This record gives sequence, C-alpha cells and structure tokens, in this order.
Amino acid sequence: MTIQAAAFLPGARRLAPDQFVQGILSGDRRVLSRFITLLESRLVEDRRLAQQVLTTLLAHTGRSIRVGITGVPGAGKSTLIESLGLMLTGQGHHVAVLAIDPTSRISGGSILGDKTRMVDLCRNPNAFIRPSPSGETLGGVARNTREAMLTCEAAGFDVILIETVGVGQSEIVVADMVDFFLVVLIAGAGDELQGIKRGLMEMADLVAINKADGENKIHAERACVLYQNAMRLLHPADSLWNPPVLTCSAINNTGIDAIWFQVLKHRARFEPTGWFEQHRRDQLVRWMWDLVNEYIDRLLHGKAEVRAVSARTEAAVRFGSMTAADGAESVLRAIGLSVPTPK
Repeated sequence: MTIQAAAFLPGARRLAPDQFVQGILSGDRRVLSRFITLLESRLVEDRRLAQQVLTTLLAHTGRSIRVGITGVPGAGKSTLIESLGLMLTGQGHHVAVLAIDPTSRISGGSILGDKTRMVDLCRNPNAFIRPSPSGETLGGVARNTREAMLTCEAAGFDVILIETVGVGQSEIVVADMVDFFLVVLIAGAGDELQGIKRGLMEMADLVAINKADGENKIHAERACVLYQNAMRLLHPADSLWNPPVLTCSAINNTGIDAIWFQVLKHRARFEPTGWFEQHRRDQLVRWMWDLVNEYIDRLLHGKAEVRAVSARTEAAVRFGSMTAADGAESVLRAIGLSVPTPK
C-alpha cells in the first residue's frame, strides 16, 4: 500500500503519513515516540491516521522475539528487565521495552515508574523504553500495546519485552500477544504458593525466582523446588515444552543468561513445527474479536440514548419485571441490532 504524501496541517503537531512511515522505518526514536502517542489518542482523526500508517508498516513486522513478563509486586520485574536488556544489547540486539504503567487518576497519563527505574537501559542507544498508561482497558494492552509492539518491530527492534502492571487479569492479555511468557516471583514472602493462580502458572513458559542473593538465596532455592513440583503437576511429562523454574538475581546479574537461553530453546523447539506462525495468526484473529467487543461496549456506553435505555432495562431486570434475555434484546435494539432466532 502506498501512502500519499501530505503537507502539515496549519497548527497541527502530527506528521504526515509518509513522514511517520519513513521515520519509523529509519529507526528515528522521536518519530517512533510520536507515533505511539498517536496510537494512544482517542481522537477519530488520529485513529484513522494511525491505522493508515500501521497498515503500511505491517509488511515490516513479525521479525522479533516477543517476551511477556509478569510477576508479583516487589518481585523486581523492572530490575530484571533492565539486566536482561543490557545483556541483550551487549550481544548486538535492539531491545524495545513496552512497560504498562498504572494510570494517574489526575492526568490520565502514565506514572513513568518503570522508566525511572531502568536508568542505565534508558541511556543505551540500542534500547527503547516506552511506558504506556494502563487506562481503562484490561492492563492497558487491549489495543495500544499490540500496535506499539508492531511499530517497534517495523523500527528494527528484534527483541520486544512487554511488562505488565502486576499479577492480575492483565497477564492473560499479555500472554496472548507474545511468543514466550515469563513469570517472575520471589521467595520469603510467606507461603510460596499462596495467592498464585493456577491459570497464571499454566500460561507460564518459564518461572524465575528473583532475588536469589544474600541470605535470601536459600529461600529462593527452596521455593524453586516447590514450584518445580507444582509445574510437573500442571504440565504432562510428554508435553513439547515443560516450563522450567530457575533462580536468578537481577541486581547481581546472575541467572539472567539462563533465562534468555530458555527463551531461545523454546523458540528452537517450536519454530520448525510451524507453531510460531500459526500462533501469531491465531493471536491476530483473537485481537480482532477483542476489538469488536471493545467497540460494541463503547457503543453501548457512548450514546446518551443508549445509556438511558440501558439504565431503564437494568432496573427492570434488577427488580424482576423483565427477564435477562428480554433485557439483553432491548439493549441490542437500542444500538440497532437484533438477536437472531435460534435454529
């Protein structure tokens, strides 16, 4: 697809489509940052421009290793990501870190906590760190993070690290957009298995017990054994991939190379089977339906007349004067849809 060149709009701050494309493909960090800001915009004209540019960039995406990283609060995810990023850039990789930051209730913007904790990686010329506000979507990753990831790939980054806010529902979304899912935990915080959801451990491709240093090292090694036993129960012995459990110390840079070795081992195991290609295609289709559901939800709450019908219908269902099925049909009719008759 060829993008038509366009002049700057009077007083406008955004670039023309071809300027965005050329800047991103040439690896211009300022243009890359401005485009991700454009992706995060809610203005209709910004969204249309962003999608026009992104469509052109698609041919230059898909060549990176995508790693999602989640973990309990205080597990040292940011320190681990910086340590991993510095190691990878030292090996010649170009690393993009997309950190999902909590949203400020005052400004609605990112608090920038992760970027301030990755000082050395921020200064690295082969790294790019972009905190994005979590916003109202699940983990802030329903749309913008996927698009930012594709944009970073087009800009030449061959490793994309996506960090979630923490252990919650957001990790489900992140796991559905990456090739490899890393769960970072710590020992010495009480019952090691307490509060860690089975679903999270089933999604993990690797569990890293961080802060395995000093007096905590023995606790980390003990926790490692507990999690290894738990993972054996969750994953059949004949699986193509049995998620390993490792100990590491991000602050001491120990065990970080072992984590990356497992990422590459996982890729070598699955790439010849065609799994990666099929997995990414399936992810794109699920992304499309996620957006369909998001747009429908926005439509339901975006129009005053629809909100009014929804409020009346909800009250009727709540007080038993209308069935849930009839209520659903009433709301759908308010946005111009009808429920098909079951065959």
